[in-house]
Amino acid sequence: MSINKVVITGNLTRDPELRETPSGFQVLSFGVAVNDRRRNPQTQQWEDYANFVDCTMFGNRAASVSRFLSKGSKVAIEGKLRWSQWQAQDGSKRSKLEVVVDELEFMTSRDGGQAAPRMQAAPAQSYAPAPAAAPPRSIRPFTTTTFRSSLLPSINY
Repeated sequence: MSINKVVITGNLTRDPELRETPSGFQVLSFGVAVNDRRRNPQTQQWEDYANFVDCTMFGNRAASVSRFLSKGSKVAIEGKLRWSQWQAQDGSKRSKLEVVVDELEFMTSRDGGQAAPRMQAAPAQSYAPAPAAAPPRSIRPFTTTTFRSSLLPSINY
């Protein structure tokens, strides 16, 4: 068994390109810049190096998402890697690795600012102490819940 899962956050390197296949299927292509941090061997200082990742999104959601994205938009992406190979016009073989987007979360607002923060908790109120509870009879397995970090809409496949 193998796992093919990618999670990245970064900024769009160009405006997204929305295309339509002859059969009417929507295809959205865009690039995301993701930083990698490495220590410079000469200066021993940490430096950021950009990695550029090609991303593709398919279907009706691609058209919907394209209206809200532009160069510089900060996004969080979850998807899978796909390797493509083709022959160029000059006869050479070409290939690339891209991310096929399953989920996309907007991390900036439509006007380019930071995403709205989560709502603050209500001020603490004083309540009467709760009565002592009986100890639990059995221990239930631990489960996790995923929370979104933004109030902006998320697009899920």
